[in-house]
Amino acid sequence: MNFEKEIKTTLISNNFLIYISTEEEERLEYLLRDTINKLFRKKVYSWNFIDGYTDNPNYISQCIQNPLEALNSIKKYDNKKIKVFFLKDFHVFFKDISISRKLKNLYHYLKKHNQYIILSGIETTLPKELKEYITYFKMPLPNKKEILIELNRFFYQTELDNSKYKNSICIAYSGYSINKIRKSFSKLILQNKSIKQIIQNILNEKATIIQQTDGLKFYSSSNNILEVGGLENLKNWLKIRNLAFTQKAYSYGIKMPKGILLVGIQGTGKSLSAKTISNQWKLPLFRLDISKIFTGLLGESENTIEKIINICEKSAPCILWIDEIDKIFSEYNTNNDSGTKQRVTNIFLTWLSEKQTEVFIFATANTVNQLPIEILRKGRFDEIFFVDLPNFKERLKIFKIHLKICRPITWNKYNIYYLSKMSKGFSGAEIEQSIIEGMYEGFYENREFTTIDIKKAIKNIIPLSKVERNKILNLRKWGYSGNIKIA
Repeated sequence: MNFEKEIKTTLISNNFLIYISTEEEERLEYLLRDTINKLFRKKVYSWNFIDGYTDNPNYISQCIQNPLEALNSIKKYDNKKIKVFFLKDFHVFFKDISISRKLKNLYHYLKKHNQYIILSGIETTLPKELKEYITYFKMPLPNKKEILIELNRFFYQTELDNSKYKNSICIAYSGYSINKIRKSFSKLILQNKSIKQIIQNILNEKATIIQQTDGLKFYSSSNNILEVGGLENLKNWLKIRNLAFTQKAYSYGIKMPKGILLVGIQGTGKSLSAKTISNQWKLPLFRLDISKIFTGLLGESENTIEKIINICEKSAPCILWIDEIDKIFSEYNTNNDSGTKQRVTNIFLTWLSEKQTEVFIFATANTVNQLPIEILRKGRFDEIFFVDLPNFKERLKIFKIHLKICRPITWNKYNIYYLSKMSKGFSGAEIEQSIIEGMYEGFYENREFTTIDIKKAIKNIIPLSKVERNKILNLRKWGYSGNIKIA
């Protein structure tokens, strides 16, 4: 339900005292005027502490710096024809006993005369004594439609060629208020930047803001080509859902994907897959750092996870990458945390099940032993994939990808067929390391590195599949049990 519909539904459902939490007062007032006019064919009469009732000709000079009188004047005879009163910054006065008592008394009067008081402020909670009387909801940040309207005004005035990049700019500005969008876009246009530069500047600006939040790192989608060797089933699953967050998908009636969980051996491309999806889907990527969520202060961890969830929802559509989600249930599973871990887990799991916003969860885990059944059951994620060690064909592709990066012209001079046969049991990360070791050998001897150098490196590397043989065997047994999809 969009915000305008929510206001309409709230008003026609006999909610006569309403409090709306927002920092966008100007936008709220515009939406209220438009909605009230459509619903009742009436004006909205506004009050603020400095100017009093600015839209009421009967009391143009009254109720200035007097919130109690602003409420008292509502009951006056010649105000009975007024349908809606809009009182700004009223959260400041809630703790005043005379104000809270007056609001309670007014509730019955408003109900009898079919009038409404809409209060606004930045406070997100109501006092206990007023919760029974006041209907509360939070005004969401601008949706895609509102951002597009704002951008079209700029494009119309500047005649910028925008058709190709409008959707990308819209996504980049998700999580911004209308006022911030206006200031930011005006500044970027005045700097005479191209559309591509404008998008990058917005993302850089957003990254700076988000980096200030502990536990969250921002990656903007880029045009750099990222390639993952193998994982064909996973790639196909993601390819089919490539346009899931578009207006076309919404019109078609498709349910937006919730997310996926990749379980597998370290170094098999799980993390790289997250960055690849961000690039392919052209969506911003947020990485959740579990280690920074759990702090020593009681209640701080819960506040941090809720803040992170809030940022992701404001920035939707986006991808939330939770690397090594199993750490939540192992590394921080102590008996001396006063239940912090359990509360953080409950907040996250509840959100995972109930979230309605376009936040795609990309979670990875190295083991299933520590993951509770609540995580693994259907509903939390759309699909769970097992990521195995690469087979021969996949190793061929991984060698090709990494050699192309460091030797884009001469990569085919290396015997990747031979190297792939030799590196059985190696992960993608270990294959990359063998090439790096080979390069060091050639560089040290002041010559070009060869297949022989990489061969030596492969022989010297002890892969994780040997070091953690039993653990990996058990994980593969689980992965090939038939209950999990193979990536």
